[in-house]
Amino acid sequence: MKTKSSFSFSLVLLGIILFSVITSQAQEIANFRRVAIVSPEIGEKTVTFRISAPKAKLVRLFGSWMKSSDSSTNMSKDSLGTWSVSITKPNAELYTYHFIVDGMNVNDVNNIFLQRDGVRYLSVLLVPGEQTATYSEANQRGNLKKVWYESPTIGSNRHMYVYTPYGYENSNQNYPVLYLLHGGGGDEDAWSTMGRAVQILDNLIEKKLAVPMICVMPNGNPGQQAAKTSLMEEKVYDRNDPKFQNLYITSIVKDIIPYVETNFRAIPNADSRAVAGLSMGGGHTISVTNEFPGTFNYICPLSIGVRTITPEFEAKLQGVKKAGYKLYWFACGSDDFLWEMAKSTEAALTKNGLPHTFYVSPGGHTWANWRIYLKTFGQLLFK
Repeated sequence: MKTKSSFSFSLVLLGIILFSVITSQAQEIANFRRVAIVSPEIGEKTVTFRISAPKAKLVRLFGSWMKSSDSSTNMSKDSLGTWSVSITKPNAELYTYHFIVDGMNVNDVNNIFLQRDGVRYLSVLLVPGEQTATYSEANQRGNLKKVWYESPTIGSNRHMYVYTPYGYENSNQNYPVLYLLHGGGGDEDAWSTMGRAVQILDNLIEKKLAVPMICVMPNGNPGQQAAKTSLMEEKVYDRNDPKFQNLYITSIVKDIIPYVETNFRAIPNADSRAVAGLSMGGGHTISVTNEFPGTFNYICPLSIGVRTITPEFEAKLQGVKKAGYKLYWFACGSDDFLWEMAKSTEAALTKNGLPHTFYVSPGGHTWANWRIYLKTFGQLLFK
């Protein structure tokens, strides 16, 4: 039989145990809070990146604002195993970056802002400023629809993205259409994800700098029904086989345009159609307007050029000239690896008497340029 004193002792002992447990849990929570990681952290003059890698021997940072992977920056490790580095804040732009942990490329797990580049996912740093003002969400936002359409030309059911401007659903208005084509390695998702096309168009339209328009972003790989993320089987086409050479551009005119003009309130004439594309999509832009002159009255090839200016190519340009158009806006970066080809193509436009704008920007074959191009020529369309 327990005495009163022994019972009191038991209560005291139980209290000590509970206090120890609570104190231990509180300490664990405090420790957790101490190692909670914010990355990237954008300050007034610096950006700080952090990653937890307690067992790593060497961690470096590489960002697209650097010239090459050789420019990667070493990070420092603290007592809790968190590596960090602060850099001078880059100019306002959208950048991608990753960590190199003991030789392995690793995304920033603390950053929810990712973009897909073909088969890669990349962490994103968006530095605010005048240049990137149109890359953030506007107050008046349109919608991005993902649709499947039949392509008898290619012989498959295919996927594309269609942007409709703010107010589209609640109006009876008909709209002009921009057909916006991606580059090699990309797909129907490229312009909306990496190009920030939706945000750029929303901002331009809201500020009345651009005409409200529909924007169609197809998949430019005829062997794909949709992006690789769909896990659908792909076909292989021999690009050197003449019967496959113009397969995709023919499908734009024969399949995509009819689908859009049937299923969306699109104005069905050349004055209300624009086509623009980067790199491979720039080649598609030149080809579709050369092969189907008079289909688009606004033509904007970006970061591309024709390798050899042949008499046949010049004859095609004459066909474009004869059919007529309202804008031929050609752009390339002065550091682009296709710069010489672009200059030759621009010279061919001049030689053949095609009025055009040759927009030259600094920089190379990058999304930083292509977003600027869209923001610039987007204000010139359908006016």
